[in-house]
Amino acid sequence: MNGSRAARRQRFDSQEKQVSERLLVLVRHGQSDWNLKNLFTGWKDPDLTEQGIGEAKAAGQRLKALGLSFDTGFTSDLTRAQNTMKLILAELGQSNLPVTRDQALNERDYGDLSGLNKDEARKKWGEDQVHLWRRSYDVPPPGGESLKDTVARVLPYYNQEVLPAVLRGERTIVAAHGNSLRALVMVLDRLTPKTIPSMELATGVPLVYRLKADSTVGSKQVLTA
Repeated sequence: MNGSRAARRQRFDSQEKQVSERLLVLVRHGQSDWNLKNLFTGWKDPDLTEQGIGEAKAAGQRLKALGLSFDTGFTSDLTRAQNTMKLILAELGQSNLPVTRDQALNERDYGDLSGLNKDEARKKWGEDQVHLWRRSYDVPPPGGESLKDTVARVLPYYNQEVLPAVLRGERTIVAAHGNSLRALVMVLDRLTPKTIPSMELATGVPLVYRLKADSTVGSKQVLTA
């Protein structure tokens, strides 16, 4: 009887520890071919470069060095994020982890800028206009999304799908894009529309959050090399 109670207590303590962690890891995909070529990418679908593959593998190795593993994953509908997730999970020995793909986590849509070289765009529209499209919060490029539009797309998905998993104690990893992850960091780090556009997320660098029961951040680690 005592042994049975001890076993139940051990299981309870294990479950409590898992829920208390409330682990959420965010990773921007590794360098893509269009990152290398200095092109506006958006919803276009280039794959990772050799450097990007190395960045994704290194992200997995850093997570493994912390002793982290995951119960569920989320990624976008774009190849560079999906392959980043695959490479990370392979390093962790978790290639069979269930991963949900959704375009809600896609990169910001750059509209008419997509596929253009950034320097050429500056020559065509001017430095100030291109800077406004890239760094303002609520001014979209022609035919595309502003960062505000991207936030409005990403946050409902986070609140309905990702956050509930974390609060249930499911250790969760999200591999996505610079701007879709900015939307999440804006909420997690309590940034404002004025401060979030200038915040850069490095490719292949995991952000490790542990949330409180009220979904606010208990701790944050940035796993740089």
